[in-house]
Amino acid sequence: MTQTIAEVELGPDPRAAYRDTLIDLAAEDPRVICLDSDTGGLEDTFAERFPDRYINVGIAEANLMTVAAGLARRGFIPYVHTMATFATMRAAEFLKVDVVGNRLPVRVIATHGGLSAAHFGTTHFALEDLAVARALADLAVVVPGDGRQIGAATRQLHELPGPAYLRLGRSATPAPPMPQGSAPDFRLGRARTLREGTDVTIVATGAMPLLFALEAASLLAGDGIDAEVLELHTLHPLDHDGLLAGCRGRAGVVTVEEHRPQGGAGDAVAEVVSAELAVPIRRVAVRGRPGARVAGQRDALEAHGVSADAVVEAAGRLLDHTQNTDRKTR
Repeated sequence: MTQTIAEVELGPDPRAAYRDTLIDLAAEDPRVICLDSDTGGLEDTFAERFPDRYINVGIAEANLMTVAAGLARRGFIPYVHTMATFATMRAAEFLKVDVVGNRLPVRVIATHGGLSAAHFGTTHFALEDLAVARALADLAVVVPGDGRQIGAATRQLHELPGPAYLRLGRSATPAPPMPQGSAPDFRLGRARTLREGTDVTIVATGAMPLLFALEAASLLAGDGIDAEVLELHTLHPLDHDGLLAGCRGRAGVVTVEEHRPQGGAGDAVAEVVSAELAVPIRRVAVRGRPGARVAGQRDALEAHGVSADAVVEAAGRLLDHTQNTDRKTR
């Protein structure tokens, strides 16, 4: 029986899981500085524990990046907090020049990723941020697909010598089911196999896309199609070997993400797979012009092309294409 997203237990709140880890890191490492932009939640958690290491610059994202760069140059490890669209759009030049251009150890914690703040309207959509982040050389880019990974992801990013971009959602999402007795493993730069398969491979980036991918794999299994599901939580550094191993010998690859089709996870996968393997790729991503009506995250995604059904349809088209090609070559 297929388990739908609605039937899966909620995972941890992503922002709370992150804040708990940040407080632990600050207790262990006096170089940790928390820079806020009125995001809410840090002033009564981190600031209460470490008032001398909490700075709220207000709603001034460009200045946020510049202050972080200055502190990093002085030997601190600043964690800057803003919404994903503001980090990569409003503050893009300062992120590029001051932080990434100098390879400084600034950690950009970008919340409200994708359509997780869809109810706030188009100003808060973050559907281009991964394209911008991926285009900045030397910037680690991580999108946890499971709230239970956020602590490990934050700690591993803390150890990097250069800058990092951690994209989080706004609220808790259903936790991806794990094999009994296993834990949600996170290794920076390593794709994670959640389901093994031999016919098609579904590569998912982000919490809701990962859930849609797993639900789609169950639906496909009901039709006798064996789908592998890979979680691609790190877009830089990219797991070239893991992607190639997971896509080799398949009828095709379906990518699914909470982002525009341009520049995000689909492009990252295509850049690797298309260069090495003769495997067709179809992308499930946000299309059209979201925002015509107020909607929640899942409703907004499904209304604009990102759903389990969309993944199933894309996989079916790949298999039909492969079968037609085989008939023509006989």
